[in-house]
Amino acid sequence: MARFPEGFLWGGATAANQYEGGWDEGGKGLSVADCTTYKPDVDKTDYQALHGITDAQVKEAEASTDTHQYPKRHAVDFYHRWREDRDLFAEMGFKTLRLSIQWTRLYPTGTEEEPLEAGLRFYEDVFTYMREKGVEPLVTLHHYEQPVYLADHFDGWYDRRVIDLFVRFAKTCFARYGHLVKYWLTFNEIDSVFRHPWTTIGYCAERYPAEKREEMVYQSVHNQFVASALATKALHEMVPGALMGCMLTKTTTYALDCDPRNQVKAQARNRENMFYSDVQVRGAYPIWVKKYWERMGIHVDFGLDDEAILAQYPVDFVSFSYYNTMVDCVDAESHEKVGGNLATGVKNPYLPTSDWGWQIDPEGLRFSLIELWDRYQKPLFIVENGLGAHDTVNADGTIDDDYRIDYFRQHITAIAEAIEDGCEVMGYTPWGCIDLVSMSTCEMSKRYGFIYVDLDDEGNGTYDRSRKKSFYWYQRVIATNGEELGDL
Repeated sequence: MARFPEGFLWGGATAANQYEGGWDEGGKGLSVADCTTYKPDVDKTDYQALHGITDAQVKEAEASTDTHQYPKRHAVDFYHRWREDRDLFAEMGFKTLRLSIQWTRLYPTGTEEEPLEAGLRFYEDVFTYMREKGVEPLVTLHHYEQPVYLADHFDGWYDRRVIDLFVRFAKTCFARYGHLVKYWLTFNEIDSVFRHPWTTIGYCAERYPAEKREEMVYQSVHNQFVASALATKALHEMVPGALMGCMLTKTTTYALDCDPRNQVKAQARNRENMFYSDVQVRGAYPIWVKKYWERMGIHVDFGLDDEAILAQYPVDFVSFSYYNTMVDCVDAESHEKVGGNLATGVKNPYLPTSDWGWQIDPEGLRFSLIELWDRYQKPLFIVENGLGAHDTVNADGTIDDDYRIDYFRQHITAIAEAIEDGCEVMGYTPWGCIDLVSMSTCEMSKRYGFIYVDLDDEGNGTYDRSRKKSFYWYQRVIATNGEELGDL
């Protein structure tokens, strides 16, 4: 009996701001990601140092044309090499590829009345070529690529006017690409609004009074919830049969031990994590969130029809990123900490740790799939998962990344076990199927891909692509629909 269903969507995942480059070509405007800097020496457990930004730093970025300090501006040059990359993905046997559309490539400030034809044509050419190669696009509309103009002049997503601007952008995408794209996502890792609000909602904290910041973040994410529902409504009306998903950072938290206080602490962390998918899937706010607002004196403005809109237009499937699990306890500050996908937690003594301090937990993926399936009973899609590691190029140009193969073997096995447990899983797109610029530190040395890109942390290199050992291993996995996971 096959472990994976027929039609399972094997593939890989990217994001335009880390992959595309061409930051000032075709009329593209500046995005919040174009303001993030290269910072390899930052403490990886200090997410404020990794993701915080000051008003002065924003202004400096807006005035600069530098691409060394701002590596996402050049990324790995997909903008000029997309045909080559698509051929490599097709050679691997991809059924789908996750990628995003940069809002600023269509609407440079987000406020223009008409989109740029150059941007529209670029993505149309990409999607058309993917289709010709048998690769289904999985498209994210908002992947940390909001126009800087909206952050400066609209307070980012705090301003309800941005809802209409985003929905116009989404409708433009559906009208132009609806015949090419069946699977869509609204907001990447929408739960990250508190962890890195600049890239998620265009919110530079120091611009606002400290006592208003939490309220502003909740207002911003509420506006994103409404925008997501309206975009889902528009997709269903404009592209019958197309599916919209939400996207969550799945940070499953374990209690450090069986102390009931630690169990309650972990439960609260998990509840907070799934608040964001609860609203988009169930179409309503959990009662505990509104009670929390009441206790804290937080006021969130709801439009007259907001609750009805959320209830009427939930997403069709639940997608999520999974890299690691977390551990929490009531005295967390007295324990050793580790990082992991833009969050920190207590070190789990039972798990190994990656080169970048992320703990590796394939069983946690099985646990997370079962938890999400039991909670929502909607199809699940793992749209990010992977191992960031140092890769060594051998003298003959080969790369023996057996550590990556071992990582994926364990996680794919966990997915198969969750499917056997009754979970409906649509597909699996490992993160950074080709080496990308890191989201947090903007490094290149933290490599995830099956495909190596000749580029170093300082921006030196040919940008040439080459196949790692894992390329051929994953090619076989896809060809056998997950049946062959052994060594090559």
